[in-house]
Amino acid sequence: MVFNRDVLRIDPAEQLEKLSRFLVEQLNVVFRRKGVVIGLSGGVDSACIATIAVRALGKGKVVGLVLPETEANPISSEYAIKHAQTLGIEYRQIPITSTVDSVVPYKWRDELIQKLVPEFRPGYKYNISLPTDLLERDSFSFYRLQVQMPDGEIKKKRLSLDEFRTITAFANIKIRARMLHLYAEADRRNLLVVGTTNRTEFVLGDFCKYGDGGTDIEPLTSLYKNQIYQLAEYLGVIPEIVNRQPSPDTFSLPVTDQEFFFRIPFDKLDFLLYAWEHEVPADDAANALDISEDAVKRAYKDFTSKHRATAHLREVSRTLD
Repeated sequence: MVFNRDVLRIDPAEQLEKLSRFLVEQLNVVFRRKGVVIGLSGGVDSACIATIAVRALGKGKVVGLVLPETEANPISSEYAIKHAQTLGIEYRQIPITSTVDSVVPYKWRDELIQKLVPEFRPGYKYNISLPTDLLERDSFSFYRLQVQMPDGEIKKKRLSLDEFRTITAFANIKIRARMLHLYAEADRRNLLVVGTTNRTEFVLGDFCKYGDGGTDIEPLTSLYKNQIYQLAEYLGVIPEIVNRQPSPDTFSLPVTDQEFFFRIPFDKLDFLLYAWEHEVPADDAANALDISEDAVKRAYKDFTSKHRATAHLREVSRTLD
């Protein structure tokens, strides 16, 4: 195959028709529900699928839930509500902080962070990040805790695997709490829970089992993030959302998806992932993207590792025959 920067170009009108048919069939034939419910995060994926659902089903059959949490970026809810109002759909805002705290108290997480960074106090902002220069050099995937002091100084601490798992386990409770509320709404009103995971996230495992990956249907898993943006522009998604940096929004100190998971700039990530999936030789991908062949090989190696490590996320539960 010929690999170039046009390989991800889509016909948005064709994709809209395809996705609309899928939604109609799933709602009316497969699940036979009254409508759909979508978690509106203030990000481009949920904005796109909500818009497509309105086009396909009518705004009277689309419900949006805005699910803020005490440490989430307030702008997320602001953008989500603005998008819902632009679409003219029913929406509700349900804070999930009490749900999260009832499963794993915030103070337990705070006590752990304080052991790692003694200067930390409850209310200080924090996040977890990875080195983002995968294409530039070989480096290990060491996670780093970052805590922002009141004067703006950032204290950093490299995390062991157990420490990373403990903190991210708490973050995952936030994601699963959102899904609890979505299904509570869906079950009460006979609605279909529609997911927002795109292909980039799906292939590399950037989603939470029984959290954002625990939906009834996932219409966007055939579209890379790059293609979601093409679709968003065609659909007229509000510019505040389109221009926003993708973020997991589970930590109080903002962090992008590149810093937390992907480690590769978004202007190259999807092209490299497409090349890896279609077994494009590293030298061909390097020439097309104007990067070194070694950089491509590092990306391919990272994709292989992530895809293998997250295979269980893409499978249903195993059963004994």
